[in-house]
Amino acid sequence: MILGQNQYGKAENRVVRITRDGTTHHIKDLNVSVALSGDMEDVHLSGSNAAVLTTDTTKNTVFAFAKEHGIASAEAFGIALARHFVAGQPSIRTARIRLEEYAWARIETPGPRRHSFVRENQETRTAQVTFDGTDWEIVSGLKDLVVLNSTDSEFTGYLKDRYTTLPETRDRILATRVQACWRHASADADWDPVYRQAREHLLGAFADTYSLSLQQTLYRMGTRVLENCLGIEEIRLSLPNQHHFLVDLEPFGLTNDNEVYHAADRPYGLIEATILREGAEPRIPADMTTLA
Repeated sequence: MILGQNQYGKAENRVVRITRDGTTHHIKDLNVSVALSGDMEDVHLSGSNAAVLTTDTTKNTVFAFAKEHGIASAEAFGIALARHFVAGQPSIRTARIRLEEYAWARIETPGPRRHSFVRENQETRTAQVTFDGTDWEIVSGLKDLVVLNSTDSEFTGYLKDRYTTLPETRDRILATRVQACWRHASADADWDPVYRQAREHLLGAFADTYSLSLQQTLYRMGTRVLENCLGIEEIRLSLPNQHHFLVDLEPFGLTNDNEVYHAADRPYGLIEATILREGAEPRIPADMTTLA
């Protein structure tokens, strides 16, 4: 038998870092998963742990780095961890750090004290940092960004067969829960502004596109990010079509003029695609849209 790809690490380390600037506090809330790979044949084949840095150590490193280095951004924190693990142990060849960031909004109150927060019920920011001692790969993204257009969407002209029951429509609700990840051209970027810019263009393209299909909307969203974020080489989007069906109100003697809908959470159409800058190499795996 031959040992194939293998990795190990500590998953889902929840770390909250508070930075105190007088009476004004700042919060970073991350979920960090560490995966290490390299010269690990012996631990699998003979049980020797001589080349193994314990998963407990990787957990401790996450918390120690939060104290020693702070958390400027998810990407910067992941870069620091990946560099440390690969440079620190000769048996570790590659480190992959996956991060989720949970956003908190400040609760503004009278007076100088600014230390209260409310969890923002929006998307989760994501990042994956991979380092093999020479090359970096940084993939940022988001998940569970719920958006809806109440008009400017239609769906007509599609193939039909004996099982087709869906009626064509010239005016429908278009809603989705955006899962997106984008690959940076380098490991040197101003991570927070780039994230905000990419998010802004995803939302802008969704709102501005008169949609003839969710595929068209997806392509426009990805294209707009690449057009405006020059440091991004590739973006992959996964858009579940969160269907809204007009409710039949005729039994009650009422007319439903595109006003009352049933929101169906499943089953749902699932539209996925990668958009690349001209000449870029596709590297984001098809199953990585959700960085869970």
